Amino acid sequence: MIRSRRDLLERLWQGLAAAFVVHRASPSAQAAHDEAGRSATGPLIARVTRPYDAETPVREFASFLTPAHRFFVRSHFGPPPPDTISEDRWTVRVGGLVDQPQEFRLADLRRMEAVRVTAVLQCSGNGRAFYRPRTPGVQWERGAVGNAEWTGVRLRDVLRRCAIRSGGKHVRFKGADRPVVETVPLFVRSIPVEKALHPDTILAYEMNGRPLPLLHGAPLRVLTPGWMAESCIKWLTEIDVEADEAQGYYMQTAYRVPAMPVRPGETAGGPSVPVEEMVVKSLIVAPHDGETMPARAVTIQGVAWAGTAPVVRVDISLDEGRTWEPVRLLGREQPYAWRQWQFVWQAKKPGRYTILCRATDARGEVQPAMSPWNPSGFLWNGWDRITVEVTA
Repeated sequence: MIRSRRDLLERLWQGLAAAFVVHRASPSAQAAHDEAGRSATGPLIARVTRPYDAETPVREFASFLTPAHRFFVRSHFGPPPPDTISEDRWTVRVGGLVDQPQEFRLADLRRMEAVRVTAVLQCSGNGRAFYRPRTPGVQWERGAVGNAEWTGVRLRDVLRRCAIRSGGKHVRFKGADRPVVETVPLFVRSIPVEKALHPDTILAYEMNGRPLPLLHGAPLRVLTPGWMAESCIKWLTEIDVEADEAQGYYMQTAYRVPAMPVRPGETAGGPSVPVEEMVVKSLIVAPHDGETMPARAVTIQGVAWAGTAPVVRVDISLDEGRTWEPVRLLGREQPYAWRQWQFVWQAKKPGRYTILCRATDARGEVQPAMSPWNPSGFLWNGWDRITVEVTA
């Protein structure tokens, strides 16, 4: 049994040689990684090469919707071999605590009522690189996030056709991705049935009006708006209604944070809770960190988002947080999408300046100066910070 991140890493190292052999021997698996590599030639910043994990440069967030080819990529095992992905043959099995277990083809789902949800998708480790002391895992900085329009069918419509029994309290998901090393656990997650039955939780088959790309879960993925991306299982093949949370490593050990605060560097040994809802957060998109500019009026631009409560305010500071000024929010408020914002700064005096931003959501949650430390480096939402040089 794998009980900790260290156990998992040791198991991975033990299987490293076997993994190499499997990759060399499996053309279809190799093709999936080659496809990922071709995508990597775009504007993304690769953090891991196999499987391909990459984040978006913040400058790409100037648009409201993040294009699929500029959207961050994250998975534990990489996509299934492309030759196994067929919309005509793809099925999703629904079982567990239901009266009418069923198997749905993608065509069956497309015949159901389609809904569109514009929502931020964010890796729970986004910003992990900023924690001190450092924590293990992919050292994401600011770009493991994006905002897209997702089209699909309500998960509740699918589950209602199967008639959930009264004891069904959690909904478990499994995708078609598989670890190269057989002893590594499958990526299986579950969500409470209340979230599964929410009208905005969908099984998505389109992203920004086009079919899902392979790296983003084609042909079908879960979308749980307002929650972190680990709940949004890609390459979905199985849905099971259960009485309890999923019992695997990726639910009971990984993607959890201490139930009570811990001191930085302290190993958490007490109760923990699963990572679920996103925390309020904002980013500065322009100017860029380290940019040099002449003294003039400068338009500072950014984006801000939260979990299930919309952002209602963003503030800027030019004096290390001693004073703050509100920015202008752009566009209309949407429950799960990010909000673009602007602030015109009269940069008249030459010198080096630090620009900070912080967001506030409708529940009054305010982005903190520093995120509370946790051993896995999840949920970073400290003030965003850039430094610019103003010349005469």
